[in-house]
Amino acid sequence: MTAGARWLTSAMTSSIEFTTDPEEFLGGAHSHLAAEPVLTTVVATVTARLAERGATGGEDPPYRWWAIARDDAASVAGVAMRTAPFEPHPVYVLPMPDDAAVALARALHERGEEVGGVNGALPASRLVAEEYARLAGGEVTDHEHLRLFELGELVLPPAPPGRLRPATRVDAELCLAWFRDFETAAAEQAGRPGGHRIGESFTLEDMLARIDDGVVWLWEDGSGEPVHLTGANVPANGVTRIGPVYTPQELRGRGYAGRTVAEVSRGYLEQGVRCCLFTDQANPTSNRIYQALGYEPVVDMVAMLLS
Repeated sequence: MTAGARWLTSAMTSSIEFTTDPEEFLGGAHSHLAAEPVLTTVVATVTARLAERGATGGEDPPYRWWAIARDDAASVAGVAMRTAPFEPHPVYVLPMPDDAAVALARALHERGEEVGGVNGALPASRLVAEEYARLAGGEVTDHEHLRLFELGELVLPPAPPGRLRPATRVDAELCLAWFRDFETAAAEQAGRPGGHRIGESFTLEDMLARIDDGVVWLWEDGSGEPVHLTGANVPANGVTRIGPVYTPQELRGRGYAGRTVAEVSRGYLEQGVRCCLFTDQANPTSNRIYQALGYEPVVDMVAMLLS
């Protein structure tokens, strides 16, 4: 496939339009993404980042595409993408009508695309997974239940010793190590072995780019030693997504995460930017911390594996 290649398939009252060009997708879906900027945060930020960097800079891998579901009036009814750099390169699905979700699953099967995972908002993501599994003769297993939160009224917790500061290029190696540790630590806290392994594909160049964008922060203790990391995403459509949030195990329980996320969130609020974040529903610690800060649930999502 080359950038910009497109396919069109129809089912019931919905049509599914695919593209491998992130700029083309943003051009067609911008109004839809901007209408619900918290709900669409992942698609908006990931696609904008790939568009800015020119996607792959060459031939697209077979798992990288974006899809727009259109209704009978050709209006955008929902969107999906497949851009995850980690196995099994899951399809990410946002809310769409039931017939559109079924049409998407059928389109993927018709294209001969191997789908090993589906993530996203319920119920659309489950419909895509179950219909594809039915057609392929496979099974669907829930891997992770997520919840999207948006910050309401911020509650600033007491500050532990030390201060918050932006990460610099000097911190890049440490920040990269902590980014890579985050998925494993989060999975362990939720009682689930293994993470998404996204850290395996996250490079020093990626970290330097995020540091240059000013979206990585460290909390220093009283002696100036970094003890916690909080990241975010460059705002898209007036919304930033906070994460990852990581404290080494031996330093947890001292208030670093809560205070750092609160201060980072406050900084964005002062710029007129809305804040959201995801939690693993099986992780009671993160859910408790973020709700205490004023984050309120928006929608439940699920990550599923197909076999």
